[in-house]
Parts: sequence; structure tokens; C-alpha cells
Amino acid sequence: MSAYRQPSLLPDVVGEQQTSKPVNVASVPQRSPFRYPGGKTWFVPTFRQWLAHMAAKPRFLIEPFTGGGIISLTALFDDLVDKVMMVELDDEIAAVWETIVDGNAAWLADRILTFEMTRENVVKELQITRSSRQEKAFQTILKNRTLHGGILAKGSRFIKDGENGKGIGSRWYPTTLATRVLSLEQIAARINFRQADGLTAMMEFAASPNAIYFIDPPYTAGGKKAGNRLYTHHQLDHERLFTICESLRGDFLMTYDEADEVKALARSYGFQMRLIPMKNTHHTTMKELVIGRDLSWLDAPGVDGESY
Repeated sequence: MSAYRQPSLLPDVVGEQQTSKPVNVASVPQRSPFRYPGGKTWFVPTFRQWLAHMAAKPRFLIEPFTGGGIISLTALFDDLVDKVMMVELDDEIAAVWETIVDGNAAWLADRILTFEMTRENVVKELQITRSSRQEKAFQTILKNRTLHGGILAKGSRFIKDGENGKGIGSRWYPTTLATRVLSLEQIAARINFRQADGLTAMMEFAASPNAIYFIDPPYTAGGKKAGNRLYTHHQLDHERLFTICESLRGDFLMTYDEADEVKALARSYGFQMRLIPMKNTHHTTMKELVIGRDLSWLDAPGVDGESY
């Protein structure tokens, strides 16, 4: 764990509103070094709208299931909050964030730039058991960029054909990756990173009026399989998560797969729900649930959302 570097039940449908087209993720600044399954780049405009409707600038954002971290990074680069706490249980992903927050972004960027991308070199590197957190961070980035879909979970396979037949290196853009990593030095002092259980971190700050939460848990509720396949740590007590959210003094926003079990939980806790359009990795338009205490800001003109 790295040290802190600075301090009424709703009916099923209450009316539908016309949703716009899904966000073009190319229009959103790409801050994260990860190509992350389940990433929330598409959600960035909605996240910005949420904070814009708050009475005052939040002091502290907690992201208990950080993953690729695009929401926390956006919050800092856009100066929407003063500080963030990024929480991630996965050891490989944690190594990357620790390396950056602990002041070793330049080392990681150089390691990326000097690696000669061939299948043989990738296989050779990943067969080595690295002891240092920095080397593990590099191996994680390498895996994330050479495994199919960026999936780090056990059983994932290397990219075969890739873009334009470029094979295993089709997602390896060393200059771009190094630039992203180096840019994170600008905000590293405002990040408190923890390798920990996200629910435990939420409970620690539940009484704080200065903390807000963006919560994007593994999608395993209602028997969903995506979270099991995509993430090493996919098991989650969803009802416990909702109980903790009920106890939070600060505001929160959750994103979830549109599962009946999730909708039932939201209703039982009196939370509001909206549907937001997004595109999956196959460019199919889908809708994800947004859950919170008061989502009336999503009903304002120019804000996209479909009411429940």
C-alpha cells in the first residue's frame, strides 16, 4: 500500500425520455495507460454533469473499484475535486498505480519505450517472476496491451491477428503509452492509492461529509458472467454494497449492468435509477444503469438519461 502523497420505492418506469447517441469515446481525453475491460471512458461526460450540479466543488473522490481509473484521472485533470482515493484489490493493477504514485512514472515510461515488441520477447518477459513492484507494473502494462481485450484474468490469450494484421503488437503504442504515464506525474501528489478491499475503504469514510464516491463494481449480480471472465477479483456481496451506500454521508454514483437483481436492490433501498447509452467492445449500443440517491440532474435539458 502506498502512503498518501497529499492530503419511497420507485415504480419500474416513471416515464421515458429520449436518449441521445452513445458518447464517442474518441472525444474524451485518454488519460489511463490501461486498455481496460469495462472501462468507463464513455461515462466521463455524465460524470462531469454530476459534479457540475453539485452546490460546491467536492474535496475528495473515492473510487473503490478503480481498474483503469479514468474517472479519478478525469476528476483530477479537470480539477473537479481536490484529491482522490483510488482503491484496487488486484495486485497487478495495483503495481501500476503504486509505481506511478510513488514517483516512478519516468522509469515505467522508459521501460515501455525501450521494450522491443515481438511475440518472442513478450513470452520471454512474462515467464520471468519479477520481485520489484516497478517490474511487475511493466509486466502488467505489457499483458494488458498484448492479451485479447486487455483482459488480465487467468485464461486470457494473446492477441492473434489484431488491427490490420499487426498481431500481438497491434495495441502496443509505446510513445503514446509513455506520454500517458509521464502525464500522470502532474497529479500523482493528489492521489491516495490503496491496494485494498473497496467496501472496507468506503466504510472508513462513510461518516465524512467531504467525500463523494464513484462506484463501478464487477458486474456479477443476477448470475452475470462478464465480471467472472474479465476480472481476477470478481466476487462481491452486492447487497452489502448497497447497505454501505445507504450509510454514506457523502453523495455517490453507481454504474451497473441492467440486471433485474440490481434493479430490485435499488428499489428496496429507495435509490433512483436511470439508463445511459454506451457501446461495448463490439460497437453494439447497450444501456447501463446509473444508480444514486437523487438523479434529477439527469432529467435536466441537455443531459442524457432514461428514467425508471
